[in-house]
Amino acid sequence: MSTIALFGANGSIGSRILNEALQRGHQVTAVVRDPAKITTSHPDLTVATGDVLDPAAVAAVAEGHDVVVSAVGGGDGPGHLATIRPAAESLVAGLRTLGDAAPRLVAVGGAGSLRTPDGKQVWDAEGLPEFLLQIMHAHGDALDFYRSVSDVRWTNISPAATIAPGERTGGYRTATDDLITDAEGNSRISTEDYAVAVLDEIERPHHLGARFTVGY
Repeated sequence: MSTIALFGANGSIGSRILNEALQRGHQVTAVVRDPAKITTSHPDLTVATGDVLDPAAVAAVAEGHDVVVSAVGGGDGPGHLATIRPAAESLVAGLRTLGDAAPRLVAVGGAGSLRTPDGKQVWDAEGLPEFLLQIMHAHGDALDFYRSVSDVRWTNISPAATIAPGERTGGYRTATDDLITDAEGNSRISTEDYAVAVLDEIERPHHLGARFTVGY
């Protein structure tokens, strides 16, 4: 059992991570700006007010936890785009103040920087809407930052090209920097199985200081 501080717990991905963690018996502190948005009630759940863009707030909530999970992304609207890399920088800055006692950081990433079978990257595909491209590149910038960090234990988890609510099968495949596709060339993962992968990595760490990706 781990103690987990979860930023972005009320989002599409964060809420699935929250549910998966609670189902597995972990103790979770959901860190949000508006506690009223967390409607889940569970004996192992604590709701805390905190700002992911404030390193002091990050340190205050993270202290005493085993893992900090960041489910902060740009999928909830244009206003969230500007927070992706700054959130990564704030999380690392806050954890650095805790020194050797700092928990591990597991961050939700993006699929845009993954390599496709033709040797390009997902964000190089033609016809992608501008808003989606902005999200992809913002996550790419955050990943570049994480890769410059050696004094905080971090892991960045990229989903498949398509991630959406669906079935929890408990199954998925992993890769490092290459997009995972099925026999028909589709790249997808449900938010439920993405959450399974996040908790599997928390319970059995295999990608310290690295990015990996999950898909079917």
